[in-house]
Amino acid sequence: MNQVGELTISEFGRRSGLSHKALRLYEVSGLLPPARVDPLNGYRLYGEEQLERARRISVLRQLDMPLGTVAEVLAGTDEEALIRLDRWWAAQEATTAARRATLEYLRDRLIRSGSPGLAPRPVLTREVPETKVASIRTDADQQTLIGVIVTSTDEIRAHLLAAGATLSGGSWVIYHGAVTPESEATVEICVPFTGLVDPAGPIAIRVEPPHTQAYCTITKDECAYPRIMLAYDLLQDWVRRSGRPTTGSVREIYFHDFRIIAGDEPAVDIAQPIEGTTP
Repeated sequence: MNQVGELTISEFGRRSGLSHKALRLYEVSGLLPPARVDPLNGYRLYGEEQLERARRISVLRQLDMPLGTVAEVLAGTDEEALIRLDRWWAAQEATTAARRATLEYLRDRLIRSGSPGLAPRPVLTREVPETKVASIRTDADQQTLIGVIVTSTDEIRAHLLAAGATLSGGSWVIYHGAVTPESEATVEICVPFTGLVDPAGPIAIRVEPPHTQAYCTITKDECAYPRIMLAYDLLQDWVRRSGRPTTGSVREIYFHDFRIIAGDEPAVDIAQPIEGTTP
């Protein structure tokens, strides 16, 4: 017998806008288990107080949000859910912009097949001082990379600001392997800061040692894959010709105001740590 406020799966599905199939999926995934299962007939029964959660799940899924991300958004308070939702949406918009830039690059190459694809520019060197950074290491492929960079950078910056730290520059992404459309590799998103901050969750605190960098600067539009690979080729060709051994993983260094920089303005340095010159 149903208790007061309990709804059968059919009634709950009708009122929440979710199909039986969706409700079973959300039960199995742990997102929306029934309030109880009748021990006599095995019927799944839901509480009216679960309707709001069910409707939120439905809306988030209409945005094509993965189940794992839905669970993260709904795991805490409404305030925390809003923060996670905004970070995820910022990542989606950045990914869409990157895909649009990739399309424009391909169209440009088809229209002007004889053009070099990347205007000539110098490769320079500089000395980078010891720098304290907060970082997140994670795996990504080419499809998920932009979203990973955006959400991780936002998470790190929020943690640093909440701890009273001062952000001392832009951010960078260190590639510990080759990220391709077909395979994942480990990337490390780094944000430099000054102050005293403890690690938290996936966020580590470490010191980037002083080193020499070879680098070239590209515009925001040139940052899109695969055009960005031309800058990598330019940098690696210079490193090979220079004969100076590399001393660390290649990285993309994003200017501090990257998100508001115009597409044709300098926005990113492609950098390779190399052995310094002998005094």
